[in-house]
Amino acid sequence: MHYDPVRLELVKNAMGSIVDEMVLTVVRIAFSSIMKDTMDLSSAFCDRQGRLIAQGLSVPLHLGSFPDAMAAVRERFGAQGLADGDVVILNDPYHGGMHLPDIFMFKPVFFDGALLGYAVIVAHHNDVGGRVPGSSAADSTEIFQEGLRLGPVKLHDRGVVNEALLSTILLNVRVPDTVAGDLEAQLAACRIAERGLGELAARYGVEELERAFDALLDYSERCARAAIAELPDGTYRFIDHLDDDGLHPDRPVRIELALTVSGEEVTADFEGTSTQAAGAINATLSFTKSAVYFALRSIVREDVPNNEGFVRPIQVRAPLGTVVNPRPPGACAARGVTGFRVIDTMFGALAQVIPDRVRAAGEGGTTSYSLASLDSQGRLVLFREAVMGAWGAGMSWDGVDGVANPAANISNAPVELVEHQAPVLVERYALAADSGGAGMRRGGLGVERQFRILAESASLQLRSDRRRYRPYGIAGGTPGAPSTTQISGPSGWETAPTKFVRPLKHDQVVRHVTAGGGGAGDPYTRALADVLRDVRDGKVSVAAARESYGVAVLAHPWRVDTAATTALRAPRGEFSKDPA
Repeated sequence: MHYDPVRLELVKNAMGSIVDEMVLTVVRIAFSSIMKDTMDLSSAFCDRQGRLIAQGLSVPLHLGSFPDAMAAVRERFGAQGLADGDVVILNDPYHGGMHLPDIFMFKPVFFDGALLGYAVIVAHHNDVGGRVPGSSAADSTEIFQEGLRLGPVKLHDRGVVNEALLSTILLNVRVPDTVAGDLEAQLAACRIAERGLGELAARYGVEELERAFDALLDYSERCARAAIAELPDGTYRFIDHLDDDGLHPDRPVRIELALTVSGEEVTADFEGTSTQAAGAINATLSFTKSAVYFALRSIVREDVPNNEGFVRPIQVRAPLGTVVNPRPPGACAARGVTGFRVIDTMFGALAQVIPDRVRAAGEGGTTSYSLASLDSQGRLVLFREAVMGAWGAGMSWDGVDGVANPAANISNAPVELVEHQAPVLVERYALAADSGGAGMRRGGLGVERQFRILAESASLQLRSDRRRYRPYGIAGGTPGAPSTTQISGPSGWETAPTKFVRPLKHDQVVRHVTAGGGGAGDPYTRALADVLRDVRDGKVSVAAARESYGVAVLAHPWRVDTAATTALRAPRGEFSKDPA
């Protein structure tokens, strides 16, 4: 190593603290729940060459998006085309963005008159215009329907606000006060980073800092190469599906992957994947790369810095015109669900070679919904939430119940907050029993969220998946339970599609259950004590214990019926004599 490892660790931790403080700044002062409570945002620092040096602990799926967005800014303004006090924003998926609600903000950071790098933060805004409140409808057919598109453009020019741009943005969104407040929160985060980086440069000097940046990139690259080198050379194939294209409920979307390992390098090739969707589930190439990077980052044993060095030995190939690399003007608002499915496909391929280090499929990605209504003064109320589901099981661990997909790393909003900000009464928020796939290790349980509309009328946009194509299990584990959405009506419950936009009336009830995670290993090898505990905790029913695990459970008090369990498991030869 050509750099003092102790000094490198200090710089790495300092950079991590700076980008983490950016996220916390937004959480503290943002207006919208999607930023304050769900925390759908990410921060980063890129050096003066535009290389990603550090990323905050927020949404891992944004990792691959920063380099592409940074490249778009540098292409537009040049390597030296920005001045102290400038602030650039962008959101267009075809100009470095991901989908329109995610607005990137870049602030060049100068020290002693020289460019040190860029503070960058991307955050999901409640609304950016378009045909549907929330700007995330899955049934849009072209990006022009989805909202206001912004290529790289200056929001501030040498410290002066671009009033024409800001007024245009606020004129085109449904909740201008919220959007304005959230943009100010992003700006505050960039200023926090600017201050921290200035202090760091004053302490170490620019030259030494830039040497540290090079060393951090090289360190991450070495770790990535070492992790890849542990995999046997070869090509590993896996196919998964999305339930539908966002517009046609009967039209599944195929994600096909050939993962080729060659020495210390790996190529993810998506040849054979469905052509770009008619609906809005298309994922830009930067987002597809993010999903691939995340999956490979998950198998690294060391605590590797989240920077651009990690991706150097990774190549992603996605044919242009497919759902994982669309041509404009393909709609992208609901692209998140496709990114999650790319991750599931990656883990499905990796499970063929390192089954002990990956999990079965989780819930398939967060369920996202927007609810729009008018208050008593006729003002628009717009609430957006992401409902988290479950992790799949691994060969050494049960799945985790009721948490965000690890690629999202965001949180469910508390019931009290939902009721405070949206015109709803939350009637049920619970884990869904029997939703985890059976296995030696049980899949995580999905989440049920049920709410009643209190407004006179409302518009609901919802994006979910994993109903037709349930979360897969590994090594003999069974799939998780499918997701479901039901809406009350005059004749009872009506099952809604996985993705829809529809009006609702006062007193209608919406019930959504996320999919459960897949199981791992043969269910008949699950320890009797674990099955008994799950039944006692209400996670597995007595009937499911018998049918899925071959375990007969008795109540009052809870105990395993040893004789009945012996008979149930005997044909499989997997009976454990220890009923505890």
